[in-house]
Amino acid sequence: MAGSSGSSDDAHGSGKASSPRSRYRDQVRAEIKAAALEQIRAGGAPALSLNAVAKGLGLTGPALYKYFRGRDDLLTELICDGYDDAAAAMRAAADRAAGAPPRQRLHALAAAFRAWATGAPHVYQLLAGTPSPGYQAPPETADRARAVLGPLLGVLGQGDCRGAALDLRAEMRCWLNGSPPVQQWVEGWAPDADAATALAGTVTAWARLHGVVGLEVQGLFGGMGHRPGTLLHAEMENLADALGLPAD
Repeated sequence: MAGSSGSSDDAHGSGKASSPRSRYRDQVRAEIKAAALEQIRAGGAPALSLNAVAKGLGLTGPALYKYFRGRDDLLTELICDGYDDAAAAMRAAADRAAGAPPRQRLHALAAAFRAWATGAPHVYQLLAGTPSPGYQAPPETADRARAVLGPLLGVLGQGDCRGAALDLRAEMRCWLNGSPPVQQWVEGWAPDADAATALAGTVTAWARLHGVVGLEVQGLFGGMGHRPGTLLHAEMENLADALGLPAD
């Protein structure tokens, strides 16, 4: 996992049975991350204190640094875990909706993302915001974020850009031409679609998802007369209309 400090991934990846020492290390690391997430749930990312985590687990501060290099290292792992969980929710929704019309699949993915975010609002806010002043997420977190978006590419690539969206598609094509990794990512999820169209639709969907879900998670719909799920459905339906996404 990105940003880990001395994890046992190499042993697991080699197919060798992990040692008791390695299993103990994994267990302690998992307990540290769980305690850190609880702090973040209670007070947001700024509340995260390694000394408080260590004290709560009966460790000394220096002992905790045997498992994580520092606060940013721990934050990076929590962010990677969050993206992995969100990606798993999106893949599961895509599998359940496989074979359904594209528009229905889009709604299924949007609902799955909303359910994940509202089920773990502190994790969503950790991913959507800036965990701490000066924190710089390493490049590998971008790969995790793309895994969340991947299922959207295959669905939205079946639509077509028109009107004002043509400018966005042109910009996406420039991005694709200048970034082979992005090109490979899009083509891997939407091999039969125009890559720029798929990416333009996905970026738009992502912005609309965050717009609705972010406001809901922050409690900013309080006192308003609508259900967030109804608004999200309308946003995805409007996007599907704009892209001419097939309904059957």
